[in-house]
Amino acid sequence: MTRSERLADQLDWYWRKNLRPRLDGLTDEEYFWEPVRDCWSIRPRGTSPASMSEGSGDWTMDYVFPGPEPAPVTTIAWRLAHIIVSCLGYRTGWHFGGQDMDSQTFAYAGTADEALKQLDEMYGRWDAGVRELSDADLENPPPVGPEQRPMEGIVLHVNRELIHHGAEISLLRDLYRRQDGAAPRRI
Repeated sequence: MTRSERLADQLDWYWRKNLRPRLDGLTDEEYFWEPVRDCWSIRPRGTSPASMSEGSGDWTMDYVFPGPEPAPVTTIAWRLAHIIVSCLGYRTGWHFGGQDMDSQTFAYAGTADEALKQLDEMYGRWDAGVRELSDADLENPPPVGPEQRPMEGIVLHVNRELIHHGAEISLLRDLYRRQDGAAPRRI
């Protein structure tokens, strides 16, 4: 097994055994659920409460730069969009000859099913690209894109990002499914 295959397998195991199965059955209601006030989400164009929004289609992503402190709670829709565009999309375009992706011109998904299709496509492209990297590719900064660290570090960073944001999405699904209106208990 090559180094690139080991790096890809780390994320692929998580993808196949944890994250992707946890996304099965995601409904639009869950996708857009806001567990607290003032969440960032994906919204119909022109309805964002944020001072900025990104996207080219009928749906846009709430966004502000620099981000507020503390960072807002985000919906599953926002987290999936972040994974699709910022974690996978940019880098697939830069490093693996994919289509250049930009958060301003991306057509964000207005349904859970559409978002999952986008996610599956971007993950598939990323996984295939990582598996093709040679040891020399991994040891050097990529020739294209703004990231100037060795490619191995970029791959590990993307693995961390997907595991981190995937866990957040999984927790949001758990909380959504267990809403019962009960007051929190103090220990």
